[in-house]
Amino acid sequence: MNAWKLRISMAATLAVIFGLTTLVFAVILTVAGVGFSLLTIGIFVVVLNVAQWLLSPYLVGWIYKVKEMPQNENLQVHQMVSDLSRKSGISTPKLMLSQIPLPNAFAYGSPLTGSRVAVTQGLLTKLDDGEVEAVIGHELGHLKHRDVQVMMVVSFLPALFYYIGYSMMLSGIFGGGNQNNKNSGGNNALFGIAFMAFSWVLTLFTLYLSRLREYYADRHSALIVENGAEKLSTGLVTIVQESKNPTKQQKDQQKSTSSYKALFIADPERATADAAELNSNSSATNKEDLLRETLAKQPTSVDKFTEIFSTHPNIIKRLRALKELS
Repeated sequence: MNAWKLRISMAATLAVIFGLTTLVFAVILTVAGVGFSLLTIGIFVVVLNVAQWLLSPYLVGWIYKVKEMPQNENLQVHQMVSDLSRKSGISTPKLMLSQIPLPNAFAYGSPLTGSRVAVTQGLLTKLDDGEVEAVIGHELGHLKHRDVQVMMVVSFLPALFYYIGYSMMLSGIFGGGNQNNKNSGGNNALFGIAFMAFSWVLTLFTLYLSRLREYYADRHSALIVENGAEKLSTGLVTIVQESKNPTKQQKDQQKSTSSYKALFIADPERATADAAELNSNSSATNKEDLLRETLAKQPTSVDKFTEIFSTHPNIIKRLRALKELS
């Protein structure tokens, strides 16, 4: 997918999300007798999500055992971040180290903390220097494109409509009263169920937007890192291979932190499934051969369907897109 197609797809997806949201809000305002309570719920959800955005860096830091990497520690990685930030045209973010063994990386931040790029201990030990550089280039792409802010805005919309729908459904079911109130309550319950279903539709569009922005960040890495597409491809293969078959402790951690999986360069919950796609009918003995074999594959219909519910692109489609960039 070329740059213009990506930009048009992202703009169209945002237009659909905000267009549908505006339309459904117009419907909500025509439902009599629920305006004040819906306004209260809306304000509550907005405030809750803004607070989560502002405070989430502290929560992420606690969950993933993140600490700032001192300037005198791993000078090479610090230099990568500095050089690539300059090429990206952004201020150099804080470099953070996550004390978890699985190889991965993520960009995050808020006005309270500033921008941050975190690499895991596993990333530094499992990937070579070129692959680490390409992964950092990807994360800087997220910061340059303001993906943290964009995804924060669109992600709270499904939650908003779900809670509005849930409130209307409960009001309709338990409202009670005279016959007129019962008829109104029945309508409110139906509207509530419809709004809850609409929140699910919005979630699908939000996931699609998340996948597009991963492609866009991949493209950014390919542009600012020498041989970036190839380095990022082998890096993603290594991340998937090293993250498959997690231990029970790692599985428990994944379950407890699934709400933040969109931050990672690769979804750790999908590592086993992604590895199965990579290794299917493979005779490769190293990651370069495995990458070449993967590029000759096409995702199955099942793979394409399951991707609809994922924050990250299908691994085969993603590697093939990077191949086009190289």
